[in-house]
This record gives sequence, C-alpha cells and structure tokens, in this order.
Amino acid sequence: MKAHPTAVIHPQAEIACSAVVGPYAVIGEGVEVGEDTEVMPHAVLAGPTKIGKGNRIFPFASLGQPPQDMKYRGEPTRLEIGDGNTIREAVTIHRGTVQAGGVTRIGNHNLLMAYVHIAHDCQLGNYIVMANGASLAGHVEIGDHAIIGAFCGIHQFTRIGAYSFLGAYTVVNKDILPFMKTTTERPITVLGPNRIGLERDGLDPEAIRELEAAYKLLCRSKLNTSQALEAIEQRGFRSEHVKTLVDFIRQSERGVAK
Repeated sequence: MKAHPTAVIHPQAEIACSAVVGPYAVIGEGVEVGEDTEVMPHAVLAGPTKIGKGNRIFPFASLGQPPQDMKYRGEPTRLEIGDGNTIREAVTIHRGTVQAGGVTRIGNHNLLMAYVHIAHDCQLGNYIVMANGASLAGHVEIGDHAIIGAFCGIHQFTRIGAYSFLGAYTVVNKDILPFMKTTTERPITVLGPNRIGLERDGLDPEAIRELEAAYKLLCRSKLNTSQALEAIEQRGFRSEHVKTLVDFIRQSERGVAK
C-alpha cells in the first residue's frame, strides 16, 4: 500500500496492496478498500464501508458516515461501492438504516461530480452520471445509464428509470420514466425518448421508434395512464425496452411523471 505519512488509517481497516492513500486522508475502522483504488488528500472514509477496485475518490469526499435519519440509533449499517467509480470533490454518501435493509449501495463505473449527496438506503446501478450538486434523499433507486442534471433534488422513495435523462434543477417527487428525457418545467414534462443517449449506447433504431410510439400514447394522447398501458400492450410492440417501460409504470408506488 502506498500511503502518505500524514494519512490516518485505523489498524482494522483493510487496504489492498495496490491502493494509494493521499496526504491527510482518514480511513476508519471497518473500511475495506480494493485493488488500484486511489483515496486522494483529505478524503474521509468511515465504516462499515466496502469499496471495490479501481475507484478514484477525490479530495474532501466523505463516505460511510452515519445516516441523517432521526430513527438511526447507532446500528451497524453499511455502505457498499463497486468498481471503477469516480467520486469527485466533497461528495457525501451515507450508510443505510436497519429499517430498509441496512445498506446504501453504489454499483460500477458511475461518475458522481462535485458536491453530490447520496443519502441512506439509496440504490444506484451502473454507468450513472450525477452532475454537480445533485442530491438524493433516502431510499432513492437509480437505474443503469441514467443521467441526473446539476442541482436536481430527488424526493425519498422515488425511482429514476434506466437510460433516463433528467434536466438540471429538476425537483422530482414522482418516478422518472426509463429511456425518457425530462425537463425542469412545473409540472415536470417528459419530452420523449432520450434518443442521443440511447443511440450512443447502441440501442436498435426500431426499439427507439417503438419507445417513441409508446411515449406518445402515455404522454401526448388523451388517454389516462391505465388506458395508455392497455393501448401499448394491444399494439404488440416487440421491443423489450417497451416492456421494461410498462413494467416500471405498473410497479410504481408514487406515480410517474408524465
């Protein structure tokens, strides 16, 4: 392990041999840091926290602190972070609560820009981008490849669908449809499929066309949500992405932004 002499590392922290720990970083008891992960100056890691391989943790990030939840009474909850994530300056990610399973979980290859906040019990997938100052309240779920714009505020227990694009400054209190672009207007407005992002990730053009047709039935017709879902199912779309969209809506507990 390459650790600067000024770093403070608890004797019971587990640091991989190829990890790098910068000046004045603090790594507490119960923290595990995987191979090739870099902990930069002044970052603070509290445990129990498990961090995978190849992550870059920038200065003044604070990971694994207790949840900001009035119910929390010091129970041994966890933070788990996967591989290949970039966690920029002053990002805060808190551990879970026992009431929700006890784990806050971050997947792989995510980019969390400066001042992002991820509260207790959030569950993030892979290849997500959260821009500067975006904040998640507790129990938020974000699907793979979603992009969250700067300074978005996400209400607790909401879901952000996979491949969605959420414009900057959006205040979210309903589930955000997968594959769709959503604006900051009040009420929130869905603009249609996230075509550029979907094309970049290699989605078939026919699948994008079917998502466009499903979007028009959901958000631009005079049908209510139940009627639109029935109409989509009757159209017999072949794309699995349309099925994912329908399932996401049917499983929503807070309702979806349309």
